[in-house]
Amino acid sequence: MGRDPETVRRWIRSGKLRARKVGTQHVIDEQDLEAAIGPSRSLPLPKAWRQTWTGEPQPDWVRILDLSRRGR
Repeated sequence: MGRDPETVRRWIRSGKLRARKVGTQHVIDEQDLEAAIGPSRSLPLPKAWRQTWTGEPQPDWVRILDLSRRGR
């Protein structure tokens, strides 16, 4: 997620990020993590990349990847 582990620990202690402990490890639900870090920090695509070589609009690759990671 691109954050220092101590930052994540501070978020947990302050209540900004929900987590549960299993042994010595913190377990964080993916939905709670997404809510804490905010919306995707994707940069906009350059105009030339918004279409495929056939002229069709590019698929939403970020959404597709997210769904595949969730097993859908």
